[in-house]
Amino acid sequence: MTTPATPLTGLHHVTAIASDPARNMSFYRDVLGQRLVKKTVNFDDPGTYHLYYGNQGGEPGSIMTFFPWPNAGGGARSATGGVVVATSYAIPLGSSGVWEDHLRSSGAPVVWQGELKGEKVLETMDRDGLRLLLVETAGVEDQPSWSAPEHPIGEANAIRGFRGVVLAAEQGAGTRRFLVETLGLRPDSVGEADGIDRFRFDSDAVLGDVIDVIDPAATLESGIIMNHAPTSAGAVHHVAFRVPDDTAELLWQSHLSAEGNQVSPVMDRQYFRSIYFREPGGVLFEIATDPPGFGVDEPLDSLGGELKLPPQYEGMRARLEQVLPELPA
Repeated sequence: MTTPATPLTGLHHVTAIASDPARNMSFYRDVLGQRLVKKTVNFDDPGTYHLYYGNQGGEPGSIMTFFPWPNAGGGARSATGGVVVATSYAIPLGSSGVWEDHLRSSGAPVVWQGELKGEKVLETMDRDGLRLLLVETAGVEDQPSWSAPEHPIGEANAIRGFRGVVLAAEQGAGTRRFLVETLGLRPDSVGEADGIDRFRFDSDAVLGDVIDVIDPAATLESGIIMNHAPTSAGAVHHVAFRVPDDTAELLWQSHLSAEGNQVSPVMDRQYFRSIYFREPGGVLFEIATDPPGFGVDEPLDSLGGELKLPPQYEGMRARLEQVLPELPA
């Protein structure tokens, strides 16, 4: 079974559900030190923000995005599968102690400290209970970051981008086969005693290059297998993978369809173009193009400074600016 000649090159972005947009911004910008790279609206619900956070240039592999729906309740936590149970960020080697002190002083919980696949990990949660891992990752020191001058963590210790995601797979064998045979990832550290199977993208990406799969019944000391339903605040909505251009995206669309998957049409998301599909366990996946990027409608040195609207909603700007909640300066 073959995949397109242009492989998926890693994570592009992760999109999650939040409740209060101002509280969301205060955590990702002020606590985690991420840059707000785009302030726009949901394509399907323009009365709701779509907030993007990332590194200095808003590069693929660093972007965490949110739909903040004020009425999105947290719901009951469950250990059943078919969900993204944690999103991991890559931090430089030796920086977890600085991060632990910073998280505690910021009022963010340090839920668990330990190792995952031999890498030192801090687990925390955002204000909605979304589980995040800060993973000391070799080789990320030279990757671009973002650290506002006033942020206490400092540029040397700042988040570089994603390490990966952790999936709880209800259809475990099917999910694992799908990652390898359909998406072209390669098994790495599979079958170890920790009960976690790791898969890597077939690329030289340093950021966002791993997917870890656990069974829903597995037990970790940290409890990271517990998570909200994917439509509730504090849950991941979907995970997006990278391709370099539109040609590669169309090849992947054809490939997925030929394999019997239901795949969406190509959708223009203004900053990238996307197709959507589900893996056997039910997690929603996306393939997104690297171009055109977040500099398409504002200069890179002022990303996130103004509300940017998709062209179809520009005529609604005055009304939307009245409806959308005020955000911190």
